[in-house]
Amino acid sequence: MDYIQKLRAENPLIHCMTNFVVANFQANGLLAIGASPIMADAFEEAADIAALSSCTLLNIGTLDASKLKAMIEAGKSANKHGKPVIVDPVGAGATPFRKRAVGTLLQHLDVSLIRGNAGEIAALANVEWDAKGVDAGVGSADTASVALELAQRHHCLVAVTGEVDVVTDGKTVMRISGGHPHMTRITGAGCLLSAVCAAFLAIEPAEAKHAVASALAFYKKAGERAASKAEGPGDFALHLLNALYSLNGSSVDSEQIQLEGAAK
Repeated sequence: MDYIQKLRAENPLIHCMTNFVVANFQANGLLAIGASPIMADAFEEAADIAALSSCTLLNIGTLDASKLKAMIEAGKSANKHGKPVIVDPVGAGATPFRKRAVGTLLQHLDVSLIRGNAGEIAALANVEWDAKGVDAGVGSADTASVALELAQRHHCLVAVTGEVDVVTDGKTVMRISGGHPHMTRITGAGCLLSAVCAAFLAIEPAEAKHAVASALAFYKKAGERAASKAEGPGDFALHLLNALYSLNGSSVDSEQIQLEGAAK
C-alpha cells in the first residue's frame, strides 16, 4: 500500500500534546507530509480535541503535573472514540518523574504505540542502560528482545528507533534500515518521527504494525535525501522538511523493511 498517497488524500488531523522545544518543527513536518497538526494541551479542551482528531500523540519532553492530567484526559477521550494513542517517552530514564509519568499513561490508557530510542525503551522495561538525558546512550541489552517484552506487557506496538529501527507487536519483529547520522544532530527529529508514525497509523489502524514500519522507512529515506543536499545540521532540518514534502511511497525501498520470525 502507498501509505503516503492515502495520507495526503485523507489529510488526518493529528493531536500533538508535545514539548515546547519541538512544537513548531513537528507541526511543519506534519504539514509537509500532508497531515494537519493541532497542538493543544489545555486540560479544559483536551478531551474535545482528542475526540475530533484522527490520532493523539502524547510526548513527555517538557512535562509537568498539569500537562500529565490533560494527557490522561485526552487519551481517555481518544480511547472512547476509537482513535489511536501514541506515547513518546522522551527521556523516560532521566528522572523518576518522567518514568512514573509514562507508567501512569500506560496504566490508564489503551496505547497503540510506544515510540522511543533505545535508552527510553530500556528504562520503561527496567533494563540496565547508560542513557544520557534524552539521548539514546549505550547498553548491552538486545533492543529487539526488550521491545518484544514491553509490547507483550502493554499489549501494544513498540518501536525502537536508532541506526536500525525495530518495531514489534510482541509476536514478530520488523527491522528498518536506512537514515543518516545527521538525524541525531538536530533537535526534534525523534519527536517529529513520532508524529509521522501517528499520521500513518491514523489512516490505517487495522494494519498498525505495517503502517508504523512504513512510516519509519519513509522517514529514514527522507533523512537520506535531506543529508544528500545539506552541508550540515543547520540546513539539514530545512532539507528534511522538503524531503518529507517531496517524497512519495515509491521512494521507500522494500528491502529497507525486514520481517523476522515469531517470538518464542
